[in-house]
Amino acid sequence: MSKEKILVVDDEQDLVKLIRYHLEKDGYKVISACSGDDALFLTRKERPELIILDLMLPGIDGLEVCRKLKADPALAPTAIIMLTAKGEEADITMGLKLGADDYMTKPFSPKELIARAQAVLRRTQGVLIAKDFIEIDGLLTIDLYKHEVTIQDKAIPLTLTEFRLASTCQQAGTVFTRDQLLDAISGPETFVIDRTIDVHIASLRKKLKAFASHIITIRGIGYKFKE
Repeated sequence: MSKEKILVVDDEQDLVKLIRYHLEKDGYKVISACSGDDALFLTRKERPELIILDLMLPGIDGLEVCRKLKADPALAPTAIIMLTAKGEEADITMGLKLGADDYMTKPFSPKELIARAQAVLRRTQGVLIAKDFIEIDGLLTIDLYKHEVTIQDKAIPLTLTEFRLASTCQQAGTVFTRDQLLDAISGPETFVIDRTIDVHIASLRKKLKAFASHIITIRGIGYKFKE
């Protein structure tokens, strides 16, 4: 039986090789990145179930990678284990507040890392499966992996930006600020600035027709998807 895909993010190649060896030995599929930018790109492209994330990275650091992933509704369910140097208590606390699932300090035991990865995946696997496909009122469906939205089985043509906004409904009831939504819809192929969120929301509401009322404006803050 195939196991989950794990993204290892660290700029120490010897450490990546060590982690890869032990994970693959245990049956996991492993991909790797050596920078924060590469980590974000590969997460969007490969959709790993778990990310083992070093905090000290060139360019965007691990905390910023974690923040961006958790702000993206389509990627927020991805489990994250942070790797940190000893004594970084403030960073550990910040990472957990941002949504990381666990952390380990360097140096660490590969066996302990495997055990923690297994434990995190057990806790999060059901959430990931449940959020691959969203159905509202039996009429509106959002397929997060196929990037398809349909109303009564009729495809609704959304832009990539509009689809990313629509995917926030998987966290129904959660209020997203405009800054968080900007993070959620931004990617290598998009360029957006503050307040254009309102324009995209207006366009999305128009395309969702009768379901437009599910997107609720929180005055002065941002938006949420009706529970």
